[in-house]
Amino acid sequence: MRIAITTRISVPEEELRIEYVRAPGPGGQNVNKVATAVQLRFDVRHSPSLPEDVRRRLARLAGRRLTSEGILVIHAHSRRTQDQNRADAVNRLKELIAHAAVPPKRRKATRPTKSSKERRLTVKRQRGEQKNLRGKRYSGED
Repeated sequence: MRIAITTRISVPEEELRIEYVRAPGPGGQNVNKVATAVQLRFDVRHSPSLPEDVRRRLARLAGRRLTSEGILVIHAHSRRTQDQNRADAVNRLKELIAHAAVPPKRRKATRPTKSSKERRLTVKRQRGEQKNLRGKRYSGED
């Protein structure tokens, strides 16, 4: 089965490695017996499902979640069941890849308008005059 991210990108579930581990934090007796937390691993660097540009942006977005081998690790342990945590981890992966799939907008170079330059210089002059008035007073005696 494939996980659809965008119209042109989908990831087969075989590329995901999911491990169930014990969840940290409080939870009574159940927390020590049942492995409800999910650790999802996705090999960003070697995934044939992702275009090269998306792969680069995803690696940048992942930050500390990306290992030195290029594997994205997502921990999900906020829900009470394995299924809910698994769905949460997969959704977070989908959101991350979808965010990386959107190319950044190119910055268009612009120039300031004549009136904005004049406004900036006027304010600058006024501030300078205000600061000059704060100086020592001239007593008139020489």
